[in-house]
Amino acid sequence: MSHVAGKNGYVDTGSTVAGIKSWTLDYNSDALETTDFADAGVKSYIIGGSGWSGTFEGYKDGAPQGLAGNSITLTLYEVAAGANWTGTAFITGVSATASHDGIVSYSYTFQGTGSLTVAAS
Repeated sequence: MSHVAGKNGYVDTGSTVAGIKSWTLDYNSDALETTDFADAGVKSYIIGGSGWSGTFEGYKDGAPQGLAGNSITLTLYEVAAGANWTGTAFITGVSATASHDGIVSYSYTFQGTGSLTVAAS
């Protein structure tokens, strides 16, 4: 299996978000416990609902994305062409950071709604 460097990844919210240096995606399913007396004390589960959320962050490069509270089509690219994750998400938070000895940066949190499409690389 070949490894992939993330150096060409990016975030698209309708256009490429400039200055982004990293993103994180959490894709989870609920495990619902179904243990009953017939299981003789050994826990059993079924899969419940699934969902996805995450963050992206980077340096200020042009106007910040004023997206808090908006529903967007979000695509997270692992590399410039190939594997990506796409779905509808709500931007749930935008945080700006500035210091006298640092670079102005922004971080965004999002909550996916509906399905998440994974394109094969």
